[in-house]
This record gives sequence, C-alpha cells and structure tokens, in this order.
Amino acid sequence: MAEVKRVAVLVSGGGTNLQALIDYQKSAAACPYKIVLVVSNTKSAYALERAAAAGIPTAVKSPVSVLGKEKAAALSREEKMLAVSDATLEACKEYKADIIVLAGYLSVLAGAIVQEYSGRIINLHPALLPKFGGVGMWGENVHKAVLAAGEKESGCTVHLVDSGCDTGKILVQKKVPVMPGDTVESLYERIAPKEHEAIVEGLLSLC
Repeated sequence: MAEVKRVAVLVSGGGTNLQALIDYQKSAAACPYKIVLVVSNTKSAYALERAAAAGIPTAVKSPVSVLGKEKAAALSREEKMLAVSDATLEACKEYKADIIVLAGYLSVLAGAIVQEYSGRIINLHPALLPKFGGVGMWGENVHKAVLAAGEKESGCTVHLVDSGCDTGKILVQKKVPVMPGDTVESLYERIAPKEHEAIVEGLLSLC
C-alpha cells in the first residue's frame, strides 16, 4: 500500500473546503492523505475551529503574529508576504507535510516555500482559469467580474502553485451555468459544492 501523504491546509476564512477534505478523510475506506496541520493567515478564521474539532493541530501565521505589530506596520506588502510564507514553510516542515493545499487562502505564497514544495502545492480558485485569475481576483471579486463580463458559464479550478498568481498547471475544473438574473450570492451557491468536489479530486491527484 502506498504511503499516506501528510497534508498541510492553508486557510483564511470559514473553511468549508477544509471541511470537505476532513469529511473525505473520515469517510474514505483507505484515504491516501492525512491532514496534519491547518495554517491560517488570520487568527479569527472559523476554519481553525473546524480543524480543532477534528483534532488537527493549527497555527496562525499572519504578518503581526510573525513579525510583531510595529515591524509589520513598517514593512511593504511584499516583505510581509515573504515573512508569512517563510514562517508557513517552517511550520509545514515541522509537521513533515508532503503536500500543501490552499483552501480559500487569501494571501500569496512567495520565496522558498514555492520552490521547496514545487509540484506539491495546489490552490482552489473560484473561476475557470485562465479567465478571471491574477492579483485581486478572489472571493466575491471573481464572481462580480464573471457576471459583469456576461459569461455563460463559470465554476472552479484546482491548479498547481508556481511563482505567478493563478498561473500554474490546471489539474481539475468543474463548470456550472451562469443563469439569467444571477447575483454574486446565487452564483457562489452553485459553485460551492463543485469546489468541495474539486479540492478533494485535486489533492487525490497528488497522492
């Protein structure tokens, strides 16, 4: 039997996609992965509570927690991003993570973590890449852009993370129709179940 992969999941918010990964791990007869760590870049993320309820260790790696309030305030966005990325890398190595999953992680990884985990980091994006990707394209912003463009379909994408933003190799895509009269909320509600399927499939493809 193949060795079970140790997984670190990076989160920022409610953690519904983390929950999908936890649920699959619990229900699968022989799950090829085990979530060993959940890292958030915000201390208030409900995803941390989901992880704790499942008995998974958690860590908060935000600019303030990593650098301290004064130093964080004095640094540029890029410097803070790199500091958080490096601290996250250390945590992933401490827990011997084989794979990193970005599940609603609203920061960009930079520096050594992208190189050291090359081919072993995946991200879930709430649109059909390469459309509606890149800087600023996250959460509601993506769905607003899709509706404003008059697209006939949308969905989600799981892709490998590289040094760009939403530019890595696509592993899984799930499509849904955009309906007449759709709002950001109604479109998201249609995409969300597909995200839960896609993130599990994307992780399984690396196991």
